[in-house]
Amino acid sequence: MTWLLALLLGTALAQPRSGALDMSRELQALQADDSANPGMLWVQEGEALWQRPEGRAAKACADCHGAAPASMRGVAARYPAWDTASGAPLDLAGRIQSCRSQHQQAPPLARESEPLLALSAYVGLQSRGLPVTPPEDPRLAPARARGEALFRERRGQLNLSCAQCHEERAGLRLGGSLVPQGHANGYPQYRAEWQALGSLQRRLRNCMVGVRSVAPAYGAADYVEIELFLAQRGAGLPVEAPAVRP
Repeated sequence: MTWLLALLLGTALAQPRSGALDMSRELQALQADDSANPGMLWVQEGEALWQRPEGRAAKACADCHGAAPASMRGVAARYPAWDTASGAPLDLAGRIQSCRSQHQQAPPLARESEPLLALSAYVGLQSRGLPVTPPEDPRLAPARARGEALFRERRGQLNLSCAQCHEERAGLRLGGSLVPQGHANGYPQYRAEWQALGSLQRRLRNCMVGVRSVAPAYGAADYVEIELFLAQRGAGLPVEAPAVRP
């Protein structure tokens, strides 16, 4: 029976499954209804920030990318991506930080700050429904491999890895809750446990702290590398930002 369970789980994981499909009907309806989805409050703020001039250059995002968000369609679906200037991969929030610093000469937006989450949600919304499409860029391969190694590495006092929960036990129950495959296609997302919008990095930190491990600071390369692997692992799933989760 053990080998049969492993075979069934392996087959299930070969087909990425969004965590939205495992939610209650009420939460699914909340995510689907833009008039009720709490994440849309951050989207509205992001739209205002998109139009607002910032920094010493007195420029807005719209000055470069247009007032209409059409130019951003598909962007969130292909991040993280390689950044030539830094010679390293950047996630979407990192790209927004870089653009503000370079083109607007504006003070940096802190990770998990309301403005950065709002802009990330606004840009993410423009790709909603499109498939996650990680770049086929050989420069990303070493970082993606490190991200997979981190995903499978046991850590903390509980000696657990991401893979043990989200691959080996995906579809089973832990404390009465269904264990999802742990895909990243809905970030930034509104989580009921947070009563707020949060990034993938916040979720990864929560998991690391949960297994009693030392979590890197926001913006650390480890998070971007894990996100690179998660994008490949969940390729083809629809972008759901801003998603809703329990």
